[in-house]
Amino acid sequence: MEKTPTFDEFLGKIEKLKENAGADLSTAEDLSIAVMNLISLEEHFYFTGEKTRNDEYFDMAGDIREVRKKLLQDLMPNHEGETWCISKHLLASTMRLIEVGNKLLSEGKRAEAHGMFDKAYRVYSIFWALKLKLITIKKGESKFNTKLEDLVTKLAECCDE
Repeated sequence: MEKTPTFDEFLGKIEKLKENAGADLSTAEDLSIAVMNLISLEEHFYFTGEKTRNDEYFDMAGDIREVRKKLLQDLMPNHEGETWCISKHLLASTMRLIEVGNKLLSEGKRAEAHGMFDKAYRVYSIFWALKLKLITIKKGESKFNTKLEDLVTKLAECCDE
């Protein structure tokens, strides 16, 4: 039976990633947020095209999609199976949960907003765990015994600009 890695072992892996000249985690975080916004733009162009019956919006959605695909490829160069699509949907879900949280906050519903923000951070943490291959998933079992949110928080602390 494979040993479940400890949090300290994951932190060691993060430090190795940080030492690697090709691993600029702060840039990747910015890129992930850009991809989130591009996914939202695709959706808005689609809905605007449908609502206005103006095909130019669909063309713009296609242009945005091509940019998003290229940036997601930069962000996820070593994907396997459906982790490409999983990543896209994790980022899209993160963005939507943040937007719902912001709307709830503007309505004075602080507790509900924070619940949405917590969910967004959980989903975003799963994205990072997949991207950095910090978890292994075999037969529906995740080999990770620490809160993913703690890992992403530690990643953020590792990103010196």
